[in-house]
Amino acid sequence: MPALITATAALVVGSLMIGEYRITVGGLATGDSEMWRMFFISRVPRTLALILAGIAMSFSGVIMQRLTQNRFVEPTTAGTAEWAGLGVLACLLWIPGAPPLVRMLVASATALVGTLIFLGIINRIRARRSAIVPLVGLMLGAVVASASTLLAIQNNLLQAVVAWRSGGFSHIVRGFYEPLWAVLVIAVASYALANYFTIAGLGKDVATSLGLNYGATVGLGVAMVALASGVTSVVVGFMPFLGLIVPNMVSAVRGDDLRSNLPAIALLSTVLIIGCDLIGRVVVRPMEIPTSVVMGVIGAVVFLALIFSRRTSVAL
Repeated sequence: MPALITATAALVVGSLMIGEYRITVGGLATGDSEMWRMFFISRVPRTLALILAGIAMSFSGVIMQRLTQNRFVEPTTAGTAEWAGLGVLACLLWIPGAPPLVRMLVASATALVGTLIFLGIINRIRARRSAIVPLVGLMLGAVVASASTLLAIQNNLLQAVVAWRSGGFSHIVRGFYEPLWAVLVIAVASYALANYFTIAGLGKDVATSLGLNYGATVGLGVAMVALASGVTSVVVGFMPFLGLIVPNMVSAVRGDDLRSNLPAIALLSTVLIIGCDLIGRVVVRPMEIPTSVVMGVIGAVVFLALIFSRRTSVAL
């Protein structure tokens, strides 16, 4: 944990200082007004958005893994993110002037519907081996993404869909990222309900025998995941694999105590997403590689490693 805290602090400082507009400690110390202006308009919002988006997706992943009893499920492998993207597209089509709050609510609602459809499908699958469940989610997400692309082409909105799928933070400025603060509510609720999600992960029969209202717990967990996915989709866009690899990496080191793992999951997600963002900023300067592209490469490699690893191939 101390190493994670140190790495997080170092990367946060790097995120605040690295960019095409040169910001220096000396300039901030001497009160350079233009430097301070750029610092608070661009760098601070971008760094906060990175942290909040990382927490949103990683906590969503760990909740879904508990509820589905599968280590390979998270919003982008369950189709939840694609359903949220469909909600964003629906707003562009039918309420183009909608404020961010309305877009978040629509995206969250479609994400909720999509997650419930995914859970309904996997509950009817008998051979629920660890690799089968996420494959079902990936196929469902591909169908939804194809439908979104078709609608976008028919309505000349393909560029908007491509921009959403290339999730990144280059456009984040003050006044745009603030909806992500809702993630803190989800984070606190996740910590408070961690033991309930752990019991729900034991299965409906066991959870009910232990006195847990299984349906209400699953419904609340799915609603939290949908809200986090909807908010992140509206502000940031598509962010793959983060909710899959971070909980698994933490569990491999610290075990499966969800409540004690959540702080480590928050720190590691921050390290990973800021690290990917910095790579994207530095590699092709003065241009940027979207954070989702870098994350997709790293996440795909780790996902395949998890699939073929005997140690992590057993479902929760």
